[in-house]
Amino acid sequence: MIIRLVIMLGLFVFLNVYVGWHGELALEHAGADIPPALYWVLYAVIALGYLWGRLAKSLGAIGRLWKVIGAVYLAIFEFTVLLLPFADLAGWIMVQSGMSRDNTIQVLSIVVVGILLILMLRGSYNAWTPIVRTHQLSVDKAAPSGNHRTLRVAAASDLHLGNTVGNRHLRKLVKQMNAMNPDVILLAGDVLDDVIEPFLRNQMADTLKQLRAKHGIYAVLGNHEYYGGHIEQYVQVMQEIGIKVLRDETVTVDGLFHVAGRKDKTAEAREGRLSMKELVSKLDPSLPLLAMDHQPYGFAQSAEAGVDLLVCGHTHRGQMFPNHFITRRLFELDWGYMRKGLMHVIVSSGFGTWGPPIRLASRSELIDIKLQFNGR
Repeated sequence: MIIRLVIMLGLFVFLNVYVGWHGELALEHAGADIPPALYWVLYAVIALGYLWGRLAKSLGAIGRLWKVIGAVYLAIFEFTVLLLPFADLAGWIMVQSGMSRDNTIQVLSIVVVGILLILMLRGSYNAWTPIVRTHQLSVDKAAPSGNHRTLRVAAASDLHLGNTVGNRHLRKLVKQMNAMNPDVILLAGDVLDDVIEPFLRNQMADTLKQLRAKHGIYAVLGNHEYYGGHIEQYVQVMQEIGIKVLRDETVTVDGLFHVAGRKDKTAEAREGRLSMKELVSKLDPSLPLLAMDHQPYGFAQSAEAGVDLLVCGHTHRGQMFPNHFITRRLFELDWGYMRKGLMHVIVSSGFGTWGPPIRLASRSELIDIKLQFNGR
């Protein structure tokens, strides 16, 4: 682990030097007279902003702003690392073809900055403009009541409420979810970005408590609630606004259906967690069973345990291109819908963002699920 960490840190430093050198070159040929020492100090402050912003809690608003700037830089950094090799190759061809080095650098700098601007604008739109994805699914179980042939489930994961994602974006979730007129709402983990402080300071609970569902609102923990370290306080606040956080717990809702919520996989290395089979073993199997597990693992085990609908999140579908190619290989399903035996699985790309408020090849989304009961 230490060796991998050192390698990753070394690669991060190398790539930042690579990007920073190109930035210095572009500014120099644009006529900006910035002393090299000052440039590299400012560059380091921005490049390490997300890390130091998380650590420098004593700086208050300055630290939070530093963290947000650093988060935006992470998106610029990733896109730039992808673009610069092509720009370098194009520059070599242009110089070999007779164009002056100065003109080549100026032209390519404008092109790279222009592409970056387009990517960032599109990525910002994808992050801040959520869409609703609808799934119409059937369950081969008898309707628990003659008046409940269908069950409408509104679901969301990975809100990441904090310094970047706040009340403005959260109000969109409340408005769109309430418009679904859901029977039940499921929040599949990472409601918090990490620490609970901005959630409390900005009174986001007052916004979240405006959610309405006929048969209640349920949530599970994600890895980021564990990272933040304020789980008990978070669970208490959610309880006060009428949202039940299920930690290896089940609820039978009005005798109509079950909701099961697992602790996040992070708990396996801490206090431990129940398997899905253990969690639901005492439930009436004739009733529909809805389950949440933040990280999309163990689909076969959940299907064998009798789960009818499993809702997950965590992956963000990579959040930014080309990360979705990685998440696609890491998970059996990193986004979308799958049928596993008799079980329906939905993995959401999430409503908020981690780090930069940018999504590319991914989209901020809410899930509208209409369950039809076909059994007799």
